Amino acid sequence: MADVEYSVTGNIAHVRLNRPQGLNAITPEMDDLLFEAWTAINEDPNIWCAILSAEGEKGFCIGADVSGGAERKSRMALAGGLTGIGGPMVTLKKPLVAAVQGFCVGGGFELAMCADIIVAADTAQFGLPETKVGIIGECGVVHRAVRQLPYRIGMAMILTGDRIKADVAERYGLVNEVVAFADLADTAQKWAEKVTAASPLANQAAKEAANARLGHPLEVALMSRFESIEQYASTADKREGEVAGAERRKPVWTGR
Repeated sequence: MADVEYSVTGNIAHVRLNRPQGLNAITPEMDDLLFEAWTAINEDPNIWCAILSAEGEKGFCIGADVSGGAERKSRMALAGGLTGIGGPMVTLKKPLVAAVQGFCVGGGFELAMCADIIVAADTAQFGLPETKVGIIGECGVVHRAVRQLPYRIGMAMILTGDRIKADVAERYGLVNEVVAFADLADTAQKWAEKVTAASPLANQAAKEAANARLGHPLEVALMSRFESIEQYASTADKREGEVAGAERRKPVWTGR
């Protein structure tokens, strides 16, 4: 079995970390496999949403595996570049749902925060242990934490290394839903199915526009033109939405 499993069912891609004996710490080989998965998802028009999950109840991911000490020719771009640590950032065009359980710390925490929707098991714990053990570097996780959590909550996690549990993460809006571990996979699948019920091209255009102006003042965002939104206006899915509305039926999307 590969340490990163990749499969596609219908219009949903499944990316699964499969190294539970190491709490799914990401090795260089896993990093390459993740890069391949994100690239495949971006390039396949029939994939409308992706689910990122991990094997084992104890840990979603504890970041990069630093136990082996093996060097590689190129620096790790943790999670295949999706986070941008150590290498060029890969922007995932399709919506991403993360299903998180157990320890979700360090680079694993950042990997989860790259998702658009996070479903957490009630066993999940989120944390940034770096400073607590005397480590800090190109730590993109701190930048995401202070943007996705209230500033003082994020800073407290950064400066103390303390973890927060799933219910606290939900309270602060970091996760969308908390469920029992036994229900985690089904809940993530339901979220993905909700996403794929919407127009895939409209979703992709909306995600690109939202993220492109996330760090800008509202006035700048409102005055911006977005090529992906303009291109969507001439698609078959845009016309299908109009026809389905007129015929009072559910639209049948093609992603074209």
